[in-house]
Amino acid sequence: MQSDTLWLGPTAALLLGYLLGSIPFGVLLTRMAGAGDLRQIGSGNIGATNVLRTGRKGLAAATLLLDLAKGAAAVLLAEKLFPGMAMLGGIGAFIGHCYPVWLKFRGGKGVATLMGIVVALHWPSGLVYAAVWLGLLAILRISSLAGISAAISAPVSVAFFGRIDLVLMLLALALIVLWKHRDNIDRLLSGTEPRIGRKRE
Repeated sequence: MQSDTLWLGPTAALLLGYLLGSIPFGVLLTRMAGAGDLRQIGSGNIGATNVLRTGRKGLAAATLLLDLAKGAAAVLLAEKLFPGMAMLGGIGAFIGHCYPVWLKFRGGKGVATLMGIVVALHWPSGLVYAAVWLGLLAILRISSLAGISAAISAPVSVAFFGRIDLVLMLLALALIVLWKHRDNIDRLLSGTEPRIGRKRE
């Protein structure tokens, strides 16, 4: 491959991932179901937790699964179409979900999409991610704390399993998850973060 075309594969993988990740399933599903504009409900976030605030558990579950699936799909498709570019496909999907151009770059917080990426890149670490996320969610019923903990578990678990090549990427994405949850972190520290099943004050 000539040096002046070396950028084509990485760029295409990133763009493919971004386009997949930027599909706002939460917004689309709630609108199609007649539940209104998700961005005007609850926290205004486009993820499954906020969809749950519409009272539509089925829609919330579908949003969760689709956000997870688009992360995994971006990784797998990027690797198939542009061998060796799986990580770039995942990065693109995560950025697309968190900062979708269609929603003026106001997207979700990335927890479900990151899980799909981790599962596709290294499924044992994906199992750890799911266990941390779902386990803490069941015990504490605080969505933000469970999601943050799961994101942090990703670089730790891949390092434990010896996938050092994935550590820096997943650490960077986990830091973005923390940044997107900065308001939640403030409420966690002040003891005012709502639990699932309770209405916001």
